[in-house]
Amino acid sequence: MTSAPSVGVLEFADRIAIVTGASSLIGIETVLGLLRGGASVVASCTSRNAHFVEELGIEGPLAVVPGDLRDESYLRSLVATAQEKFGGVDALVANAAIFSDPGLDAGWEEWHAILDVNLISVARLLSLCVPVMRELRRGSVVIVSSCSGRRSQIGRLLYPTSKAAELGLSRNAAQALAADGIRVNAVLPGWTWSRAHGTMFDSRERADEFAAEFQYLGRMAEASEVAEGILFLLSERASFITGAELNVDGGYLGAGPEANGQAFVKVPVILPP
Repeated sequence: MTSAPSVGVLEFADRIAIVTGASSLIGIETVLGLLRGGASVVASCTSRNAHFVEELGIEGPLAVVPGDLRDESYLRSLVATAQEKFGGVDALVANAAIFSDPGLDAGWEEWHAILDVNLISVARLLSLCVPVMRELRRGSVVIVSSCSGRRSQIGRLLYPTSKAAELGLSRNAAQALAADGIRVNAVLPGWTWSRAHGTMFDSRERADEFAAEFQYLGRMAEASEVAEGILFLLSERASFITGAELNVDGGYLGAGPEANGQAFVKVPVILPP
């Protein structure tokens, strides 16, 4: 049996990770956590958003590699960078996502755009990492799905479908790769504060008020709270966890149809004694 390292004591020493969607708030917090834990990191993001990572002035074994996840040659370059700069890859965080969703009006281009990034690039990058992980006889993969993959949502179709498909990919890959010592798990965030929400809502307080309709804890998650779930599943503290789904959603998926009881507030009823 292996003993888990003490929490926070360079638990990712000698680990080499690829993180997609690294310029998002969740991505940045995940990259920072890995570096603090002693890992070397290849950070994937779009060219337009690379500055969010670069401007942090992060010190440590970090390679920022901008590009398009829909390009097979770019995916190969991520793995090649991890091998050439750091000596391999044994951790993958698939965090990149497209959120725009025209619903039932979506055409072929919209469907391809979201599935190519949210699903197919994940599967392809995983397949490219697996041979390298097999050589090391270890690997941990975390797919950042969403509570949207478990619920229908008003006015949305493409995004929840892509996130549900990610959960299927995670489960089946976990079974396929278990014999190779490679664990695959999914994290399901609920409403989480992001740059986009800063634009959508007038204030953080208003965003939290909105999220409180759905999440027991009465607010949006911090990106760092989601990153903690990702880092846990990557670590040896989760050495016997694979094929699992970790809800980091403030109670969203536990709420059921009555959510936080807002219907009883909006339309009061007299319950029998």
